[in-house]
Amino acid sequence: MRKITGVLLIVLACFSLSFKGDSNYKVDLSTIEKIKKEGLDNSKVMETLFELTEENGPRLTGSAGMKNAERWAKEKLETWGLKNANNEPWGSFGKGWEINKSYVAMTAPFYQQLIGVPRAWTPGTGGLVNASAILVRIDSIPDLGKYAGKVKGKIVVLSPAKLETSPNFKPDASRVHDTDLVKMENDTITPSMPPPPKPKPAKPVVNLRKAIDSFLYAEGAIAVVSGGRGTMGTVFTSNGASRSWDAMPVLPEMEMGYESLARLSRLLKEGKEVKIEMDTKTTFLMKDSMEYDVVAEIPGTDPELKEQLVMLGGHMDSWHASTGATDNGTGVAVCMEAVRILKAIGVKPRRTIRILLWSGEEQGLLGSRGYVKNHYGDRLTMELKPDHAKVSAYYNLDNGGGKIRGIYLQNNDLMRPVFTSWLQPFKDMGAGTVTIRNTGSTDHISFDEVGIPGFQFIQDGLEYGTRTHHTNMDSYDRIVPDDLKQASIIMAAFVYNTAMMDEKIPRKPLPVSNKALDSYKR
Repeated sequence: MRKITGVLLIVLACFSLSFKGDSNYKVDLSTIEKIKKEGLDNSKVMETLFELTEENGPRLTGSAGMKNAERWAKEKLETWGLKNANNEPWGSFGKGWEINKSYVAMTAPFYQQLIGVPRAWTPGTGGLVNASAILVRIDSIPDLGKYAGKVKGKIVVLSPAKLETSPNFKPDASRVHDTDLVKMENDTITPSMPPPPKPKPAKPVVNLRKAIDSFLYAEGAIAVVSGGRGTMGTVFTSNGASRSWDAMPVLPEMEMGYESLARLSRLLKEGKEVKIEMDTKTTFLMKDSMEYDVVAEIPGTDPELKEQLVMLGGHMDSWHASTGATDNGTGVAVCMEAVRILKAIGVKPRRTIRILLWSGEEQGLLGSRGYVKNHYGDRLTMELKPDHAKVSAYYNLDNGGGKIRGIYLQNNDLMRPVFTSWLQPFKDMGAGTVTIRNTGSTDHISFDEVGIPGFQFIQDGLEYGTRTHHTNMDSYDRIVPDDLKQASIIMAAFVYNTAMMDEKIPRKPLPVSNKALDSYKR
C-alpha cells in the first residue's frame, strides 16, 4: 500500500465520495475491439503524417508553413465528418519568420561545405558574403572590451565551451525498460510545492547573449556562426532573436553542429586564416500577428452530458530545420487518427469529443494557454469561467514518435484504478503502466495549471532526446509506423472511455495563483 500524507489522504477521501460507481472502471470491450481493428487494418496515421510533414514542411509559428498546415488540418477533419471545425484565434504572437535560402561553407584554408541552419528570427545576409572569420569567446560583460575594433567586416565564430569530444557508446534509440516502468508505477505521491518564500530585493538582470548581439551589431561584424550542440551532422535549432515588432536589430546567424563549429574554432585558435562564405535569405511576415488553434468536434449524444467535453490534442508547430515529424507531427497525426477511428466505427459518445491542435507551443505553450485563458480561466489569477466546469479531461501526446507505455497521473491518484482498467486491453501492445508522477513542458500543463485534469502519456523515447528533438534530423524517416498505430488506438480508447463515463473525471484541489508559483520559481 502506498504511503499518503494524512492531509492528502483526507482530501482524496473527500473527492472519492463524489466518484464512485462500477461504470467508471468498466471497459466496453466490443468497442475497444472495433477501435483496434480499424486502427490496425485501415490506419491512415502515416498518410496523415506524410501530408503534414513531407507535403507541408516546417511549421514555425507565424510562418506560411504553419498557416498552410492549419488550413489543411481543418479541411482534413471536416472530410472525416467532424463538426464545428475552426481555426480559432488565441492571441497576438508577433512577427512571423521563415527561411528562403541557406548556404554556408569554409573557403580557406580549404573549401568545405558546413552544416548549419539560420537561427529563428534572424535576418538574411542580403546575398553572398565571403569574409575572414574571427574567434570570439565572451563569458561576461567585461569580455566585450577585448574585441572592440576587431570584428568589423568579419564573420564572428562564437567559440563553443569545449573543443573535445569522445565516441558515444550508447545507442541513439531506446525504449523504456520494464524495470523503469516498475519504478514509475511504484512511485508515491509527489509532495506539494512549499509556500513561496518572502520576496528578495530584485537584482538587475543582464542578458549576456543580448549584450553580445548588440555589441557585434554595433561593431560592424557581418554575421555570426554559433551552436556546437549536436554531433554527427545533427544541428539543434533555436530562437536567435526576438519576434516582437520593436525587436532590436541583430546580425545574420547560422547555428552549426559540433563538427563544423569545432573545425572552425580549432583552426582559428591555432592562428590559421579562415574564410567563410554565407548566403541566407529569411523573410519576416508582418501583416498579421494573430495566431490560431485548430478545433473540431464529434458532438455528444446524451441530452444531459453532451455539453460536457473530452479533449485531446498536441501541438502542430515545429522548429524550422526539418519537418517536425517527432516534435510534434506524430502527436498531431495520432490525435487526428484517433478521432478518425472513432468516426469510422460510428461511435455515439455521450460527451462531446473535441480535438485541439496547437500553435506556439515551442515559444511557451502559447496556443494552449491562450485557449485555456479564453475559455476556462486565467492561470495567473485563478479567475475561472463557467465552461471550466464542463471539461472532463484533456489528453495530450508530445514526447516523440514512440509507442505509448502508460500514462502520467499528474498526482491525481483517484484515477489510478480507472486508468489501470482502461489499459488492461492493451497489455499485449506494451502499454500498462500508471504512474503518479507529473510530467511537464507540453500542452496538458495549460489545463492542469487551472485545475482541469490534463494528462500526457508515457512514451518510448526512441531517438527523441538524442537525435530528433529540435534538430535537422526531425523527419518522417525517423518514424516507426507500428508505434503510431498503437498510440492512435490507445488515444481513441481513452477518449471514448472518458466520453462514456457516468461522471466527469475527478479533479485535484485547485492550484494556488500561478503568480505566487512564478515568483517562487524565480
